[in-house]
Amino acid sequence: MLAAGPRVVTYVACDPAAFARDLRVFTEAGWRLAALRGYDLFPMTRHVELVGLLVPA
Repeated sequence: MLAAGPRVVTYVACDPAAFARDLRVFTEAGWRLAALRGYDLFPMTRHVELVGLLVPA
């Protein structure tokens, strides 16, 4: 995906641990997290959806 040269990447994950794991891949490739927002789309559960905006560093 990064080889295609996007200007920004919007990354959505349903697990904060998975988001952190994948964010490391982006940061090691020279990207940075510009914005992050969490959404509680499933109240009464432990699920939290995360939406991150990634830009080249």
